[in-house]
Amino acid sequence: MKSLTQLFSLKKVDEAPKNSIDENENDREQIRITYYQSGFAASIKATGKPIVLKACLQNLYMSFEDQCRKQKLEQDRLKQPYREEQEKNRTELKKCEAAIGIYEKKEQDLNEDVGQIKSEIVEVKRNPDKFGIEDGKGLKAHFYIGLVLLLPITLYLVVFYISASYSAFFKEFSNDSLTAAIFDADALTNSFKASWLEGVLVITIPFVFMGLGYVIHMVQKVKGIKNIIRIIGLFITTFLFDALLAYQIEKKIYEFNKTTDSSPYNLDIALGEAEFWMIIFAGFVVYIIWGLVFDFVMKEFENIDKIRAYIRGQKGKLIDLEKLATEYSNKVNDFKQQIVTINGKISELQSKIDGFVFPVKEYLHYHHQYKEGWFQAINTEIALPHKEKTELLVNCDILSIEHLDKLNLIDPDFQHLVYSKN
Repeated sequence: MKSLTQLFSLKKVDEAPKNSIDENENDREQIRITYYQSGFAASIKATGKPIVLKACLQNLYMSFEDQCRKQKLEQDRLKQPYREEQEKNRTELKKCEAAIGIYEKKEQDLNEDVGQIKSEIVEVKRNPDKFGIEDGKGLKAHFYIGLVLLLPITLYLVVFYISASYSAFFKEFSNDSLTAAIFDADALTNSFKASWLEGVLVITIPFVFMGLGYVIHMVQKVKGIKNIIRIIGLFITTFLFDALLAYQIEKKIYEFNKTTDSSPYNLDIALGEAEFWMIIFAGFVVYIIWGLVFDFVMKEFENIDKIRAYIRGQKGKLIDLEKLATEYSNKVNDFKQQIVTINGKISELQSKIDGFVFPVKEYLHYHHQYKEGWFQAINTEIALPHKEKTELLVNCDILSIEHLDKLNLIDPDFQHLVYSKN
């Protein structure tokens, strides 16, 4: 009978692959037969005693394990999946290290940008010309002069349109005085006396014109033919509104003064009246002046606010950059944590590669062959009464199960058992 060492001996590498596979299968079959025969022969010598079976199974396991350790090519084959997994982890490790380098560089660039912006915030207050911003000292004088002019003009427009709208919509004329038609000192009081709705209408009409002026200011900020057309349209609308007010007031005056042979009031008559144009110019021309002054004041205010606007813009950039820097820092920390985890996996796999792989299924196959030989010898070669022979077989089976249980090989759900090198 061949020794276990001979049965576990390796084939030469230079043999043809097909022959190697066939001879491998033949060797495995020979090993299986040998285990069976070894169990059969040992059982005859020991008369099937369980205590001897225990020692034989321990020797069998130790011998199989020792031969597994010595089979370098077989061990290399069994360890190949661990090497491949380790190589994948090393690839992931390189990717993580490259990502850390990229994000650390981005973080460094961001920190430089943050420092540059902070220095610009300090510098723009001392030297705004350096950043293309006009010094606001002279602009403030222009702004306040424009504001001083804007306030009384606004007050004039409020008074004019309150009086004109009251005269056009609600007033009953008792004299033909043009002054009383355009300006009525009691217009606001009389309108609220008549009705609160009438008072609200009269007092809000001036703000309609001012709203149009504000819209014109906002629209003209955007360049383009469409916006020019919009501005022209707004001016025409304002002019027509003023013209309608003048027409209605002049019509009331005409109706008050007309005689029995007077012609009905119409547009031709209105256009020929100087008073009609005076009302328009008293409203529309002043409104144009108000719009120009308002636009000038708003632009000067925007110029004064350029330094503060610049600083606000830079601070907004700082907030965005700091958020981005935090994001990059978190990514660097995440990749560093991944590196720690991957290094742990690589070390664990290396300990398995440095150790040896125990082929569990193969060992159990040979174990059962040895046990089968042992039991077969008890049944056929050992002369014992049936009852004693049955008890002997049961005791041997129990001992075999205890042996596998100590090795944690009872119904294993794994193909290989890896013994790591400590």
